[in-house]
Amino acid sequence: MDWGLYHSIATVAAFISFIGVCWWAYSPKNKKRFQQDAQLVFDDPAESDQQDQDDQPTGDRHS
Repeated sequence: MDWGLYHSIATVAAFISFIGVCWWAYSPKNKKRFQQDAQLVFDDPAESDQQDQDDQPTGDRHS
């Protein structure tokens, strides 16, 4: 086998991978998740910090 065949196989594999990623990214089942992730930029950081504090267990931390 020569290098031309290896390059052809690599090109086809890369193209199939690209099509797979596009299929996954534009899949209707992922739309809701991606919309939620897109809104993370606009969320208030103070609000998320408050939620993190609320999630911590209560009790004596120095024992």
